[in-house]
Amino acid sequence: MPSAPTHRQRTWPNYLQALLMVALCNLATAHAAERLNYPLHSDGIDPEAYALALLTAALERTPGRYQLQPTPVPMAQSRALLAIEHDSKSVQVMWTMTTREREARLLPVRIPIYRGLIGWRVLLQRSADVERLATVENLDELKRFSFGQRHDWPDTAILRANGLKVVTSQHYHGLFQMLAAGRFDLFPREVVVAWQEQARAVEDGLALSIDNHLLLHYPTAFYFFTSHNRPDLAADIEHGLEAMIADGSFQRLFEQYHGDTLRQANLHKRRIIELHNPDLPPATPFARKALWFQPKELK
Repeated sequence: MPSAPTHRQRTWPNYLQALLMVALCNLATAHAAERLNYPLHSDGIDPEAYALALLTAALERTPGRYQLQPTPVPMAQSRALLAIEHDSKSVQVMWTMTTREREARLLPVRIPIYRGLIGWRVLLQRSADVERLATVENLDELKRFSFGQRHDWPDTAILRANGLKVVTSQHYHGLFQMLAAGRFDLFPREVVVAWQEQARAVEDGLALSIDNHLLLHYPTAFYFFTSHNRPDLAADIEHGLEAMIADGSFQRLFEQYHGDTLRQANLHKRRIIELHNPDLPPATPFARKALWFQPKELK
């Protein structure tokens, strides 16, 4: 009988030691998680919940390594680009439309977040002008209208390169007010966010609607970007996204956030006006068909 207590005396301290080691490891992991700052929208809001959800899910494939959080103050896109380029401690990751210059300054993760739909644009207009574009058939006819854009968006250069007149602002929210006030005629918006933006504008008392006739298209991609000094972070994001593509969770998340909107958009019923993108980087992965949206997915 004396052997039983002896056995417990030997094993109980070992058990406590194992628990202590596990607790210490978990504590070390928690403290080791790197805080990743992404830029809070310049107007203090974050309209791109999908992009944040996608990044969060991708980084969960490297558990305990990163902790995402917005910058404590709003940050303009141009300022965020500069901060990441110089590997600032204020911002480590952002998502934005690619250009040749941006891919030279920053390190892109070349998996298109919106599956190419960032280059499909519907036109926000004043509600009183609902039939203004009903007879517009081509780019030349579109040139008689003026377009609103932020001064630091790549779309500004694309529209101008196609001969369109562009009025710019430094403030995102101000563009909706400028449109309502007649400072310009049309505000091209990404098909994946246009209806949410229009609803918010109406809530703010602005009489704006979305044209039902036209669809602008130019080839481009929206990527996650890091500093060139952080290939480890870019690799972890890419690994997570590739894993999500492989197991179908990327597609499911995309459908969750954008399926209803894309069905509402009636893309197949719109006249498409093609624009060229002179700033499209040559490494854009168009050959990987699985990365890009296909209209048949909505059927």
